[in-house]
Amino acid sequence: MPQKILAGRATDPQLRGDLVQVKVDQVILSRAPSRALAEAIATGMKKTPVEVAVAYDGTCVADASSLADIDEGSPHSVSPEFPTYNIPIARPGIGFPAPVHLERFAAPARLALTDDPRLATVGGIGMLSLVVSPSQLGQALATGSAWLRPPRSVQIHLSGRVRPFVCARDVALELLRRNLDEVVRRIEGEHHAPVILEFAGPSARLLSVGDRAVLCGIAPQVGAAAALFVSDEKTEVFLRDQRRSKAHRALVPDPGAPCEEVVSIDLGTVDPLLMDEEGVVRPVRDLAGKPVAQVVLGGDSGVTLRDMLAAALLLKSKRVPSRLDLLVAPPSRQVLEVLAQSGALVDLVATGARIIEPDRRVVTSEIYPPPPGGLSLRTADPEPRIAGAPSFVVASAETLAYAVATGSVGDPRSFKRPVRVTVPRALPTDDVLILRDKKGEQVSTKKPPAAPAAVPWKGPLTLDVLAGVPKGNGRAAVGVHGRKAPGPAEPATPVADDDRTPAESTAASGVALVLSTLDEVRAVAERATDLSAVRAVVAPFVPSTAVSAFASEGIATFLVGAEALGSIKGQKSLELPAPAQWGDRVAAVFDGERVEVAWLATGMERSWTHAGTVRQPPIASKPAR
Repeated sequence: MPQKILAGRATDPQLRGDLVQVKVDQVILSRAPSRALAEAIATGMKKTPVEVAVAYDGTCVADASSLADIDEGSPHSVSPEFPTYNIPIARPGIGFPAPVHLERFAAPARLALTDDPRLATVGGIGMLSLVVSPSQLGQALATGSAWLRPPRSVQIHLSGRVRPFVCARDVALELLRRNLDEVVRRIEGEHHAPVILEFAGPSARLLSVGDRAVLCGIAPQVGAAAALFVSDEKTEVFLRDQRRSKAHRALVPDPGAPCEEVVSIDLGTVDPLLMDEEGVVRPVRDLAGKPVAQVVLGGDSGVTLRDMLAAALLLKSKRVPSRLDLLVAPPSRQVLEVLAQSGALVDLVATGARIIEPDRRVVTSEIYPPPPGGLSLRTADPEPRIAGAPSFVVASAETLAYAVATGSVGDPRSFKRPVRVTVPRALPTDDVLILRDKKGEQVSTKKPPAAPAAVPWKGPLTLDVLAGVPKGNGRAAVGVHGRKAPGPAEPATPVADDDRTPAESTAASGVALVLSTLDEVRAVAERATDLSAVRAVVAPFVPSTAVSAFASEGIATFLVGAEALGSIKGQKSLELPAPAQWGDRVAAVFDGERVEVAWLATGMERSWTHAGTVRQPPIASKPAR
């Protein structure tokens, strides 16, 4: 199915070559909207030609820091100039980007580009959503097209029916327990191409679009580029309920369509599961009886409208235990309205719930973090698990409801009987919080954001080696080699998860990060625009989408064997030859020890790396005579 979507939009329908140019239908801006707009303006965009482009402003809880970001034009803020370029703004309070986009904008058999891996959930409606860097998004906004690697597919065959008190969240956790990440990693290693999860089988067509979205949400956690369901009658009904019937297109795989591997799962064998604080998926009964201090019901993934209604019914007439906080974060404004109209919101408030706003920092635990020494249960997918990041337990809405009812972890099947939930068909679809361009409306006089200057690779470089994900911006200062680090003029010491002293971290022209896990790679890829001095990433596995995103920011990505990783992490510096000497293998020198590493960029990605950007250099005008 992903090949069908891309082939219909590619200049080469056969999808031959390392990269192909494809037409983009939608652009979803969430994590660094202003940076993407700046890149598009630098390319010469007046109005974007893409069918749908939306910028989500996810800062609902305003504080001094967030207000300063808006005033200074931070890359992560939403500039008021967006509607001028035919890009509506989804204002704070509309909900989390993933569920809102699924409800109001996502369309089957289309291609969307985004900077937020959590938008993988829109695959539940049959739309292919791929994560790229803000600079690539800028090119897509300006030209309506992008260069992408042709993907490979892994089919997940679903059969059987889920039992009572087993939700789509439990099925998603079961897929994680099946070591799907190892399958994705092996196929990536063989083909150097993005892997897309395709859900198929008789039971795939029985799932609602919301349940499908929950299953698609696991794609980033296993290293897959995206996940995709068919577009069928269930999809058409969902779009009809959203009053968007015209957006429907059928999408089914061709008979005998090839895939790299098939993973089968019988839904009838799935038990209530949870993902513990270490990221290990296990049955709920393994933690039975453990006291719970915080429950966050809702968020942007892992929960559907049906799940929210079921939790409210299970908790009706119950009271929150004295040592437990129940926080309810409705995924979208539409869900909030349905909960209010049905009386479920009143039931949750009567139970003792606190209703919190859909701020982007809820899912990252920057606000409402897990209490120290207490267990936190949540429905949303976790951010990449790295050292020092807040950790919590992930479980289904019905498992969370049992924890609220009893004050401890337990199997939701201990409830007397399952509740019967009726999801209303008449859904509120008023887009009152979508700010569009209107004639006669006063437009801000502030200057549009400016794209940062590209930092090209010139000659050999000596880089500091830092292990793990930097806690700061990764910026290095001027060192004894006489070359200045890329980034803003004022130097700052990079701080990473090693024991380097500041004096030892300022003697090179940039930083090379040595990363051990997929979560570390994901964390760095999501923050690549903030890590101004990072010039190289060395890891035993980097997904193809991350390689492309790094290359577009001028960051070289190298593959190293797991056996050599330990010794490399202990080194202080990395010497790389001039880019002209790079090939598929690069002779890197770590503290005088020569190590051959594989350069993962391919095709145009290599020229992006050397140039430090995907932007084409401006054509010099001829001098006047």
